[in-house]
Amino acid sequence: MSRFFINSKAALVDDAVDGILYSNKHNNLARLDVDAQIRIVIRSDWKQDKVALISGGGSGHEPAHAGFVGKGMLTGAVCGELFASPSVDAVLNAIVHVTGEKGCLVIVKNYTGDRLNFGLACEKAKKMGLKVEMVIVDDDISIPDNINPRGIAGTLFVHKIAGYLAEQGAELAAVKSAAQGAVDAVSSIGAALSCCSLPGEETSRSIVEGKVELGLGIHGEPGITTIDFTSSRDLVDLMTAKLKACLSSEDAKTAVMINNLGGVSQLEMSLICKDILESELRDNIHLVVGPAALMTSIDMKGFSISILELSDAHLQALSAPVETQAWLPPLELRQLNVVKKSKVAVNSSFEASENTAAAAVVTKISGALIAAEKELNHLDSLVGDGDTGSTFAAGARYILAQLEAEKLPLNDSGSLLNVIGEQLAAVMGGSSGVLFSIFFTAAGHDYNQHADTVTALKAGLAQMMHYGGAKPGDRTMIDALYPAFIAWEKDGLQAAVEAARIGAESTSGMVTAKAGRSSYLSRDSLKGVKDPGALAVERVFEAFRV
Repeated sequence: MSRFFINSKAALVDDAVDGILYSNKHNNLARLDVDAQIRIVIRSDWKQDKVALISGGGSGHEPAHAGFVGKGMLTGAVCGELFASPSVDAVLNAIVHVTGEKGCLVIVKNYTGDRLNFGLACEKAKKMGLKVEMVIVDDDISIPDNINPRGIAGTLFVHKIAGYLAEQGAELAAVKSAAQGAVDAVSSIGAALSCCSLPGEETSRSIVEGKVELGLGIHGEPGITTIDFTSSRDLVDLMTAKLKACLSSEDAKTAVMINNLGGVSQLEMSLICKDILESELRDNIHLVVGPAALMTSIDMKGFSISILELSDAHLQALSAPVETQAWLPPLELRQLNVVKKSKVAVNSSFEASENTAAAAVVTKISGALIAAEKELNHLDSLVGDGDTGSTFAAGARYILAQLEAEKLPLNDSGSLLNVIGEQLAAVMGGSSGVLFSIFFTAAGHDYNQHADTVTALKAGLAQMMHYGGAKPGDRTMIDALYPAFIAWEKDGLQAAVEAARIGAESTSGMVTAKAGRSSYLSRDSLKGVKDPGALAVERVFEAFRV
């Protein structure tokens, strides 16, 4: 079974190219149709009146390279198969069909296949009388003293700077000089927690869990070293230290590009961005590009950092507008914008007090939920998002910590219920925290009126059902709570323990959920699986079995 959304491996690149043409936001791209085996994306508005810029390489790095075709950047991109350089014929056809009197600059990354195929195409084009030059990007600094560094995401800085000069009408020599100047000024390094995969090759080279590979290539080539992964900040500090060492001076100004290699969530990329912008490079950073997927490695869970040492010319070139699908306008490094206000809260006033019996109850309930964390998470992974145990345990740990710090009104049951309700809303978060806050707050209010524990808990449950919308039979924790409280009121606590167990067990036979995430699942997904919330209730009551 494929791990990729494809029609066939053979058609993948062609289908993807057509998708790019359909969706490009400036409607300025076209596929150059010269042969079924050749895939070239060009500017549809190109008039051959300026220096043409061509880049490309193997597919699988999208949006590179077709995503950077457009006014102000590339004239054309030559797309090879996945991680395979395009043929000499493909590159030659791209050069021939876009090059006018002002000539063409070819920009390639420093991989043998690209250098050879693009290089031979350039020589053939020259033989045909065309003015063609080539620059090779070798921005990867991960391997010390490497005489042949790879080209990675820093290539996009070169595209942008050369594209600006070409768009201004500069001559080929000037465009090449600017491109080479950018190559000399850019440095990049990447890291990943897992390697990329290829359709049809479902097992990829693996990186041991808990490790991170530093300096691996965009085709999944091994990095310079594999190290323990401790935190994003530690990894970023290591990478930015290596980048800073490449600068010509301590106070050199740079543009930084934060690139998602394909498999990192937006949440993680935002965190990585923060770590980079607060690293030792901070005082050197003037412009920021990203975080975004700019030059990927299919599904690699990793990121790269590229820095370009800025000259006045670079600054002007990077800030110029373009008409491409994927380039992001650089932003000047800014300070965090924080608006400070006083916290608004309605909290119960209370005095901490001691009560051995109440402390024992709080300890038992908290301990039961903490002990059940993994069991509840596993069960919730079958019918929900896998965090029920962690959510309940977080609340239990906090209440237990308050107990140990002697910060609870243990000798005032109504106040204790109210305080627990307030604290769980803040600690647990989400709907669970709010529901339990409603439960305990309403129970506390009722206890202050009637001074009866079971009556108060029933009142809390009634309000939980009222606001939450669930009722017995809806396959929720209420299926354990409701019969437990009824049995407790009628026959005592031990009857409640057994009623909670039976109620929780009943949810495994309910194949229709009417509340919570389980309500989105099919009958087959729910059959035979207890509701995690109901099981949590069962475990709590079980702690009081005698």
